[in-house]
Amino acid sequence: MFDLTGRVAVITGGAGLLGTKHAEAIAELGGIPVIVDIDQGRCEQVSEQIRNEFEVNCIGVRTDITDPKQVIELRERVLAELGRIDILVNNAANNPAVGSGGLDQVHGSRLEVFPVETWNLHIAVGLTGAFLCSQTFGLIMAGRGGGVILNIASDLALISPDQRLYRKPGLPEHTQPVKPVTYSVVKSGLIGLTRYLATYWIEKGVRCNALSPGGVYADQDDAFVQRLSQLIPMGRMAGKEEYKAAVAFLVSDASSYMNGANLVIDGGRSVW
Repeated sequence: MFDLTGRVAVITGGAGLLGTKHAEAIAELGGIPVIVDIDQGRCEQVSEQIRNEFEVNCIGVRTDITDPKQVIELRERVLAELGRIDILVNNAANNPAVGSGGLDQVHGSRLEVFPVETWNLHIAVGLTGAFLCSQTFGLIMAGRGGGVILNIASDLALISPDQRLYRKPGLPEHTQPVKPVTYSVVKSGLIGLTRYLATYWIEKGVRCNALSPGGVYADQDDAFVQRLSQLIPMGRMAGKEEYKAAVAFLVSDASSYMNGANLVIDGGRSVW
């Protein structure tokens, strides 16, 4: 039931930290990942890595998923080169990370001064992009007898960000960095999109579920890691490999009776 041999999986944000792992999970089961990202170089690098390591076909396609025309062009290329589309993983998101120059730009992250241009960009990538890809690829799945849509949400779709995690010593209160409002809105919206899609094409065999990961360790500042780990019953952040089995389950026939659900894997953070 976990066999994905020959099935084509479009993964948005596929060249990122977790997107690459989603692709590996699918390739390990014989699937054919399509790495979709805004960075052409990374698309090519990740697709080559997948082909070499797992000996499956894999292509990388630079696409701006906020542009309907480019999403349609992506669909046409995938169908022309691979002949089918069975799985869509809506993974792309703008997520300013601790220490990346994102949250450290303190004046821009706070709600009081959050630029509407940044709001529009984050919503466009995380929600509009997921809508456009679901619309475009879901229709193909519905027309050929079924498929799976997986939306990558977050534990912050269930709970509010604890802004104490992002504080910087010595900064005035009005300049302390925070997790942007858009992250919570986008990830919560993906849960709503999941429920909508779960019923829309179900008579044509298209299922839709969400995965809500917790924080993934990626060489963040030691103080941040320690603070976050204290909020998690398991006492640590996730390893980047720890969601692969969940993705394999959710996009394969192993989850054939699962639809409209949100699988939360956060070390217990959202229940504490």
